[in-house]
Amino acid sequence: MPDLGALELLLAVARHGSLGAAAREVGITQPAASSRIRSMERQLGVALVDRSPRGSRLTDAGALVTDWARRIVESAEAFDAGVQALRGRRDSRLRVVASMTIAEYLLPGWLIALRAERPDTAVSLQAGNSAVVAERLLAGEADLGFVEGLAVPDGLDGTVVAHDRLAVVTAPSHPWARRRTPIEPAELAATPLVLREHGSGTRQVLDAALAGHGGLARPLLELASTTAVKAAAVSGAGPAVLSELAIAEELSSRRLVAVPVAGARLARDLRAVWPTGHRPTGPARDLLSLTRARPGG
Repeated sequence: MPDLGALELLLAVARHGSLGAAAREVGITQPAASSRIRSMERQLGVALVDRSPRGSRLTDAGALVTDWARRIVESAEAFDAGVQALRGRRDSRLRVVASMTIAEYLLPGWLIALRAERPDTAVSLQAGNSAVVAERLLAGEADLGFVEGLAVPDGLDGTVVAHDRLAVVTAPSHPWARRRTPIEPAELAATPLVLREHGSGTRQVLDAALAGHGGLARPLLELASTTAVKAAAVSGAGPAVLSELAIAEELSSRRLVAVPVAGARLARDLRAVWPTGHRPTGPARDLLSLTRARPGG
Protein backbone atom coordinates (compact mmCIF):
# COMPACT_ATOMS: atom_id res chain seq x y z
CA MET A 1 0.00 0.00 0.00
CA PRO A 2 1.60 3.35 -1.03
CA ASP A 3 1.83 5.96 1.71
CA LEU A 4 -0.61 8.87 1.82
CA GLY A 5 2.00 11.38 0.63
CA ALA A 6 2.66 9.36 -2.54
CA LEU A 7 -1.07 9.14 -3.30
CA GLU A 8 -1.44 12.92 -2.82
CA LEU A 9 1.44 13.45 -5.26
CA LEU A 10 -0.24 11.23 -7.85
CA LEU A 11 -3.46 13.23 -7.53
CA ALA A 12 -1.48 16.46 -8.02
CA VAL A 13 0.07 15.04 -11.23
CA ALA A 14 -3.44 14.23 -12.50
CA ARG A 15 -4.61 17.81 -11.76
CA HIS A 16 -1.64 19.64 -13.27
CA GLY A 17 -0.42 17.31 -16.04
CA SER A 18 3.07 18.22 -14.88
CA LEU A 19 5.39 16.50 -12.45
CA GLY A 20 7.13 19.81 -11.68
CA ALA A 21 3.87 21.59 -10.82
CA ALA A 22 2.74 18.61 -8.74
CA ALA A 23 6.05 18.69 -6.84
CA ARG A 24 5.61 22.39 -6.07
CA GLU A 25 2.07 21.82 -4.80
CA VAL A 26 3.10 19.16 -2.30
CA GLY A 27 6.27 21.03 -1.32
CA ILE A 28 9.05 18.78 -2.60
CA THR A 29 11.64 19.03 -5.38
CA GLN A 30 10.97 17.62 -8.86
CA PRO A 31 13.70 14.93 -8.51
CA ALA A 32 12.14 13.85 -5.23
CA ALA A 33 8.72 13.71 -6.91
CA SER A 34 10.09 11.59 -9.77
CA SER A 35 11.73 9.24 -7.27
CA ARG A 36 8.50 8.88 -5.30
CA ILE A 37 6.45 8.09 -8.42
CA ARG A 38 9.01 5.49 -9.57
CA SER A 39 8.99 3.92 -6.11
CA MET A 40 5.19 3.70 -6.18
CA GLU A 41 5.30 2.13 -9.65
CA ARG A 42 7.74 -0.53 -8.45
CA GLN A 43 5.60 -1.16 -5.38
CA LEU A 44 2.41 -1.63 -7.41
CA GLY A 45 4.07 -3.34 -10.40
CA VAL A 46 2.45 -1.05 -13.00
CA ALA A 47 3.41 2.15 -14.83
CA LEU A 48 1.43 5.11 -13.56
CA VAL A 49 2.82 8.15 -15.40
CA ASP A 50 4.09 8.65 -18.96
CA ARG A 51 6.75 11.35 -18.96
CA SER A 52 7.55 13.41 -22.07
CA PRO A 53 8.97 16.86 -22.92
CA ARG A 54 5.36 18.08 -23.17
CA GLY A 55 4.53 17.06 -19.61
CA SER A 56 3.36 14.07 -17.59
CA ARG A 57 0.27 12.03 -18.43
CA LEU A 58 -1.38 9.27 -16.45
CA THR A 59 -1.40 5.82 -17.99
CA ASP A 60 -4.66 3.89 -18.07
CA ALA A 61 -3.50 2.04 -14.94
CA GLY A 62 -2.47 5.38 -13.45
CA ALA A 63 -5.95 6.84 -14.05
CA LEU A 64 -7.55 3.86 -12.31
CA VAL A 65 -5.15 4.03 -9.38
CA THR A 66 -5.83 7.78 -9.16
CA ASP A 67 -9.56 7.15 -8.74
CA TRP A 68 -8.85 4.76 -5.88
CA ALA A 69 -6.27 7.16 -4.41
CA ARG A 70 -8.84 9.98 -4.39
CA ARG A 71 -11.20 7.97 -2.20
CA ILE A 72 -8.39 7.09 0.21
CA VAL A 73 -7.18 10.69 0.47
CA GLU A 74 -10.74 11.98 0.99
CA SER A 75 -11.28 9.41 3.75
CA ALA A 76 -7.98 10.44 5.38
CA GLU A 77 -9.00 14.11 5.24
CA ALA A 78 -12.37 13.28 6.83
CA PHE A 79 -10.57 11.29 9.53
CA ASP A 80 -8.22 14.20 10.21
CA ALA A 81 -11.12 16.67 10.36
CA GLY A 82 -12.92 14.41 12.84
CA VAL A 83 -9.85 14.12 15.05
CA GLN A 84 -9.36 17.90 14.95
CA ALA A 85 -12.99 18.37 16.00
CA LEU A 86 -12.54 15.95 18.91
CA ARG A 87 -9.36 17.71 19.96
CA GLY A 88 -11.07 21.08 19.73
CA ARG A 89 -13.93 19.84 21.91
CA ARG A 90 -11.42 18.45 24.44
CA ASP A 91 -9.44 21.68 24.46
CA SER A 92 -12.53 23.85 24.87
CA ARG A 93 -13.06 22.76 28.49
CA LEU A 94 -11.08 21.79 31.55
CA ARG A 95 -12.60 20.12 34.62
CA VAL A 96 -10.51 20.54 37.77
CA VAL A 97 -11.20 19.05 41.20
CA ALA A 98 -9.10 20.14 44.17
CA SER A 99 -8.94 19.75 47.90
CA MET A 100 -10.05 22.81 49.80
CA THR A 101 -6.80 24.59 50.67
CA ILE A 102 -5.43 24.33 47.13
CA ALA A 103 -8.79 25.36 45.63
CA GLU A 104 -9.00 28.45 47.83
CA TYR A 105 -5.40 29.66 48.02
CA LEU A 106 -3.38 28.37 45.04
CA LEU A 107 -5.67 27.52 42.14
CA PRO A 108 -7.02 31.04 41.54
CA GLY A 109 -3.55 32.28 40.59
CA TRP A 110 -2.85 29.23 38.44
CA LEU A 111 -6.18 29.55 36.62
CA ILE A 112 -5.65 33.26 35.92
CA ALA A 113 -2.31 32.37 34.33
CA LEU A 114 -3.97 29.57 32.32
CA ARG A 115 -6.62 31.95 31.02
CA ALA A 116 -3.90 34.23 29.66
CA GLU A 117 -2.56 31.28 27.65
CA ARG A 118 -5.91 29.66 26.76
CA PRO A 119 -8.61 32.35 26.75
CA ASP A 120 -11.08 30.10 24.91
CA THR A 121 -10.93 27.23 27.41
CA ALA A 122 -13.86 27.08 29.82
CA VAL A 123 -12.72 25.92 33.26
CA SER A 124 -14.92 24.36 35.92
CA LEU A 125 -13.58 23.87 39.45
CA GLN A 126 -15.01 21.52 42.06
CA ALA A 127 -13.71 21.58 45.62
CA GLY A 128 -13.79 18.75 48.15
CA ASN A 129 -11.50 16.79 50.41
CA SER A 130 -8.74 14.55 49.05
CA ALA A 131 -11.00 11.49 49.07
CA VAL A 132 -13.56 13.32 46.93
CA VAL A 133 -10.83 14.37 44.49
CA ALA A 134 -9.83 10.73 43.97
CA GLU A 135 -13.47 9.66 43.51
CA ARG A 136 -14.16 12.30 40.87
CA LEU A 137 -11.03 11.52 38.89
CA LEU A 138 -11.61 7.75 38.92
CA ALA A 139 -15.23 8.28 37.85
CA GLY A 140 -14.09 10.33 34.83
CA GLU A 141 -15.74 13.48 36.18
CA ALA A 142 -12.56 15.59 36.16
CA ASP A 143 -9.47 15.99 33.97
CA LEU A 144 -6.96 16.98 36.67
CA GLY A 145 -6.99 16.93 40.46
CA PHE A 146 -5.01 18.39 43.37
CA VAL A 147 -4.66 16.79 46.81
CA GLU A 148 -2.99 17.62 50.14
CA GLY A 149 -2.61 14.22 51.79
CA LEU A 150 0.44 12.15 52.67
CA ALA A 151 0.52 10.10 49.46
CA VAL A 152 -1.02 9.71 46.02
CA PRO A 153 -4.44 8.02 46.39
CA ASP A 154 -4.86 4.50 45.00
CA GLY A 155 -5.55 4.37 41.28
CA LEU A 156 -3.90 7.72 40.61
CA ASP A 157 -0.51 8.98 39.47
CA GLY A 158 0.78 12.35 40.59
CA THR A 159 3.57 14.85 41.02
CA VAL A 160 4.46 17.33 43.78
CA VAL A 161 3.62 20.91 42.78
CA ALA A 162 4.05 22.80 46.09
CA HIS A 163 4.83 22.38 49.79
CA ASP A 164 2.87 23.40 52.86
CA ARG A 165 2.92 23.24 56.66
CA LEU A 166 0.13 22.90 59.15
CA ALA A 167 0.01 25.31 62.07
CA VAL A 168 -1.79 25.16 65.40
CA VAL A 169 -3.65 28.44 65.90
CA THR A 170 -5.91 29.98 68.52
CA ALA A 171 -7.73 33.22 69.13
CA PRO A 172 -5.61 35.73 71.12
CA SER A 173 -7.84 35.18 74.16
CA HIS A 174 -6.96 31.47 74.44
CA PRO A 175 -4.38 30.50 77.12
CA TRP A 176 -2.17 28.86 74.48
CA ALA A 177 -1.71 32.26 72.81
CA ARG A 178 0.34 33.36 75.84
CA ARG A 179 2.49 30.26 76.15
CA ARG A 180 6.23 30.72 76.15
CA THR A 181 7.09 27.08 75.49
CA PRO A 182 6.05 24.88 72.56
CA ILE A 183 3.21 22.42 72.96
CA GLU A 184 4.29 18.80 73.17
CA PRO A 185 2.67 16.36 70.71
CA ALA A 186 1.02 14.38 73.52
CA GLU A 187 -0.69 17.50 74.86
CA LEU A 188 -1.85 18.47 71.41
CA ALA A 189 -3.21 14.96 70.82
CA ALA A 190 -5.12 14.99 74.10
CA THR A 191 -6.75 18.39 73.48
CA PRO A 192 -10.14 18.62 71.72
CA LEU A 193 -9.50 20.66 68.56
CA VAL A 194 -11.47 22.30 65.78
CA LEU A 195 -10.66 20.00 62.85
CA ARG A 196 -11.41 19.19 59.25
CA GLU A 197 -13.39 16.02 58.55
CA HIS A 198 -11.97 12.53 57.93
CA GLY A 199 -10.81 12.22 54.33
CA SER A 200 -9.28 15.68 54.19
CA GLY A 201 -5.56 16.02 53.54
CA THR A 202 -5.17 18.20 56.64
CA ARG A 203 -6.73 15.52 58.85
CA GLN A 204 -4.56 12.77 57.28
CA VAL A 205 -1.35 14.66 58.05
CA LEU A 206 -2.40 15.48 61.61
CA ASP A 207 -3.53 11.91 62.31
CA ALA A 208 -0.18 10.61 61.11
CA ALA A 209 1.83 13.18 63.08
CA LEU A 210 0.09 12.31 66.35
CA ALA A 211 -0.42 8.57 65.86
CA GLY A 212 2.56 7.79 68.09
CA HIS A 213 1.31 10.09 70.86
CA GLY A 214 -2.02 8.49 71.67
CA GLY A 215 -3.90 9.71 68.60
CA LEU A 216 -6.29 12.62 68.34
CA ALA A 217 -8.84 13.30 71.05
CA ARG A 218 -12.48 13.55 70.05
CA PRO A 219 -12.77 16.81 68.07
CA LEU A 220 -14.32 19.85 69.63
CA LEU A 221 -15.82 20.60 66.22
CA GLU A 222 -15.46 18.73 62.92
CA LEU A 223 -16.06 20.96 59.89
CA ALA A 224 -16.05 20.41 56.15
CA SER A 225 -14.06 23.43 54.94
CA THR A 226 -10.92 25.38 55.76
CA THR A 227 -12.97 28.60 55.90
CA ALA A 228 -15.32 27.13 58.50
CA VAL A 229 -12.46 25.88 60.70
CA LYS A 230 -10.77 29.26 60.49
CA ALA A 231 -13.95 31.13 61.40
CA ALA A 232 -14.48 28.89 64.42
CA ALA A 233 -10.92 29.47 65.62
CA VAL A 234 -11.19 33.25 65.16
CA SER A 235 -14.44 33.25 67.16
CA GLY A 236 -12.63 31.60 70.10
CA ALA A 237 -14.28 28.18 69.81
CA GLY A 238 -10.94 26.48 70.45
CA PRO A 239 -7.52 25.66 68.98
CA ALA A 240 -7.48 24.63 65.32
CA VAL A 241 -5.00 23.11 62.88
CA LEU A 242 -4.82 24.86 59.52
CA SER A 243 -2.57 25.26 56.50
CA GLU A 244 -0.15 28.16 56.71
CA LEU A 245 -1.46 29.15 53.27
CA ALA A 246 -4.87 29.78 54.79
CA ILE A 247 -3.96 31.90 57.81
CA ALA A 248 -1.42 34.50 56.64
CA GLU A 249 -3.92 37.36 56.79
CA GLU A 250 -5.32 36.33 60.19
CA LEU A 251 -1.84 36.03 61.70
CA SER A 252 -0.83 39.42 60.31
CA SER A 253 -3.94 41.09 61.78
CA ARG A 254 -3.57 39.16 65.09
CA ARG A 255 -7.02 37.64 64.78
CA LEU A 256 -5.20 34.31 65.19
CA VAL A 257 -1.99 33.41 66.99
CA ALA A 258 0.29 30.57 65.89
CA VAL A 259 1.27 28.19 68.69
CA PRO A 260 4.63 26.38 68.30
CA VAL A 261 4.57 22.58 68.46
CA ALA A 262 7.65 20.52 69.34
CA GLY A 263 8.47 17.15 67.82
CA ALA A 264 5.54 16.67 65.42
CA ARG A 265 5.96 16.55 61.66
CA LEU A 266 3.35 18.88 60.23
CA ALA A 267 4.85 19.48 56.77
CA ARG A 268 3.14 18.09 53.68
CA ASP A 269 3.44 17.97 49.91
CA LEU A 270 0.72 19.29 47.62
CA ARG A 271 0.22 17.16 44.52
CA ALA A 272 -1.40 17.23 41.11
CA VAL A 273 -3.02 13.86 40.40
CA TRP A 274 -4.66 12.03 37.48
CA PRO A 275 -5.84 8.46 36.75
CA THR A 276 -2.98 5.97 36.46
CA GLY A 277 -1.74 5.66 32.89
CA HIS A 278 -3.60 8.74 31.64
CA ARG A 279 -1.10 11.59 31.83
CA PRO A 280 -2.72 15.02 31.37
CA THR A 281 -3.09 16.38 27.82
CA GLY A 282 -4.33 19.65 26.33
CA PRO A 283 -5.41 22.29 28.88
CA ALA A 284 -4.79 19.92 31.81
CA ARG A 285 -1.18 19.51 30.72
CA ASP A 286 -0.81 23.29 30.39
CA LEU A 287 -2.23 23.87 33.87
CA LEU A 288 0.16 21.28 35.29
CA SER A 289 3.08 23.14 33.66
CA LEU A 290 1.89 26.42 35.16
CA THR A 291 1.84 24.97 38.69
CA ARG A 292 5.52 24.16 38.31
CA ALA A 293 6.31 27.61 36.97
CA ARG A 294 4.27 29.31 39.75
CA PRO A 295 4.49 26.97 42.78
CA GLY A 296 3.41 29.66 45.21
CA GLY A 297 0.29 30.56 43.21
